[in-house]
Amino acid sequence: MIRAEERDRVVFGCGNFGGLGSSPALRDKGDGKERAMALLNHARDLGLWRFDTANTYGGGISEVVLGEWLAAQDGDFRSRAQIATKVGNPHGCPPGDRPLSRAQIAHHLDESLRRLGVERIGLYYLHEFDPATPLNETLAALDRALAQGKIAAFGVSNASVAALTAVLDLCDGALRQAFTHVQNEFNLLRQGDLEDVIPLGQAKGLRYVAFSPLAGGLLSGKYRSGRPPVAGTRLGAAPDLYEPLLTPATFEAIADLQRRAAEGGWTTPGAALRFILDTPGIDSLVIAPRSVEQFEAYGFEGRDGYQ
Repeated sequence: MIRAEERDRVVFGCGNFGGLGSSPALRDKGDGKERAMALLNHARDLGLWRFDTANTYGGGISEVVLGEWLAAQDGDFRSRAQIATKVGNPHGCPPGDRPLSRAQIAHHLDESLRRLGVERIGLYYLHEFDPATPLNETLAALDRALAQGKIAAFGVSNASVAALTAVLDLCDGALRQAFTHVQNEFNLLRQGDLEDVIPLGQAKGLRYVAFSPLAGGLLSGKYRSGRPPVAGTRLGAAPDLYEPLLTPATFEAIADLQRRAAEGGWTTPGAALRFILDTPGIDSLVIAPRSVEQFEAYGFEGRDGYQ
């Protein structure tokens, strides 16, 4: 259940536009432009104003669609909306180059600005860390982008506590002030960040954003132990990504979540999101519904959004 006053803590994820995430093998599994536009309209109607994408989602289609949608909105909404995108996924890097090299960041940043149709990106994430590129080089490229006014803030994603510590140790001045967010996977089934990343982020004034709050749909309750996933679902399209979670312990946790949802009068997905919103140290979460019905299942209270 997401209360009306919590809309600011919900980020609409555009990772399904044009494909499922960054993988070229899943480009035909995502949402087309018409559905994506309808979902963005519904998100705005519910009062959502934070949007998350990446340069590699759908091979760039996600940024293009989000940019076209933004261009059709009124100026007041555009000035209020927070747009986050990412750089550094290997799928966006030519063979032989380095995903977070100075040249790759400069190139992809300009491409993202063009696709999104904006002059500055509100929040620019390092999508994942690049062991082939010295971190100093990557941070220097972000510092340059900040000085050029092309980004307002930056964050890291898929970050271990060691990686997060390394970034903090190398950041100072304006770049440190611009380092504001950590976006990692967190849900009922994956809570490892409670031990280290979340406490460190809190201590350093970083906002923690949870992605995959439903664990690829497992926490929606629509899957059953021992049964093949339904065609057209994320688990059906990319079973290898979630195979480690298909254990008896997972389905016991889901059954317990369903019991608690029933006791609270919530849907199962709503209870899964409630768990994250009630976890200390978590600033916000990313949702990526693929239908209006899924929005409804999340349990948004109220309908008077930012118009």
